Amino acid sequence: MGAQRRVRVAVVFGGRSAEHAVSCASAGLVLGAIDRDKYDVVPIGIARDGRWVLTSGDVSRLALSSGALPSVEAVATPGVSVTPQAGPGGGALVFSGPAEVPADLGQVDVVLPLLHGTYGEDGTIQGLLEMAGVKYAGAGVFASAAGMDKEYMKLLFAARGLPIGPYVVVRDRDWGSAVSEAERKSVLDEIGELGWPVFVKPARGGSSIGTSRAADLDELGAAIEEARRYDRKVLVEAAIDGVEVECAVLEGIDGGPAEASVPGQIVVDPNSTWYDFDAKYLGAQSRMEIPAPIPAAALELVRTLSCAAFDAISCEGLARVDCFYTSTGDVVVNEINTMPGMTPMSGFPMMWAASGLPVAALIDRIIATALAKSDGPR
Repeated sequence: MGAQRRVRVAVVFGGRSAEHAVSCASAGLVLGAIDRDKYDVVPIGIARDGRWVLTSGDVSRLALSSGALPSVEAVATPGVSVTPQAGPGGGALVFSGPAEVPADLGQVDVVLPLLHGTYGEDGTIQGLLEMAGVKYAGAGVFASAAGMDKEYMKLLFAARGLPIGPYVVVRDRDWGSAVSEAERKSVLDEIGELGWPVFVKPARGGSSIGTSRAADLDELGAAIEEARRYDRKVLVEAAIDGVEVECAVLEGIDGGPAEASVPGQIVVDPNSTWYDFDAKYLGAQSRMEIPAPIPAAALELVRTLSCAAFDAISCEGLARVDCFYTSTGDVVVNEINTMPGMTPMSGFPMMWAASGLPVAALIDRIIATALAKSDGPR
């Protein structure tokens, strides 16, 4: 990077997934907290149709509310498009549009891809940036893909000996229109063995979008169809008798071991039956207790297992690990999010703030880790 300018960070947000609005809200928090004395910030949005555009980065228009959800289209700079491009001197983001767009704007030092869900958190943009030779924060291609696909995530967790809950995978060949009644009954019987209720979710989704709670067999079919709107592969999980405890993880400094935050416990808005999208992002009384009110030994086990989950998928940069503290005093690992929400309601920044790392310092840490990476595939 040149000595004549600050570190240039491209904050990329939005995207083509169902989590577009959550990504916009994450960008709003980061754009409002990042130290402008240290960084030149280039806000780049990916519209729902896949177009990359320069945006205003107007924080006030990127907040989640029950009245309207934020979008890239609402903050896009008219006529300015962006394309990642490789070059002999390293990768760049090429801007095309009005003449007043600075020619060197695309010479970014690092991309902060605040993208959730498909085409952002699943290894696709990570591979694109690696092909273009552009450094980026967060997990690499493999870890992103493994963390996004809940089936393979759980297989990797189990291979490392991490405690996980019972689940059944429902693939397209198990549920599609060509499936016989006998084949479908076999799947339903397997799910029935999990007990009731169950949680049904897209295998490669997040933010509770497309996720339903099925109390019995009568509700199961509709829940599977709802999840299949977002992914042809569906995960059905047994309900765990316990409380949900989250833990934020950061890649260690200078190659050191991963570091875990103080864990927090999700307290669901009493007007919600479970922690769905509305309760998570719009519920007025949903909150997080930090530290989670569970025994000290269990808190430490959550931190240990969260770092083990981070390592199990070869994660880098940052992640949030979701666990359950059960009624019998055990800890079960549920899933990992390789680009956790960074909204004002999200646990990841709150847990690090409670651990002594406020948002601005947290962003510094994530950027510094990314800049320290050597060039080439991870």
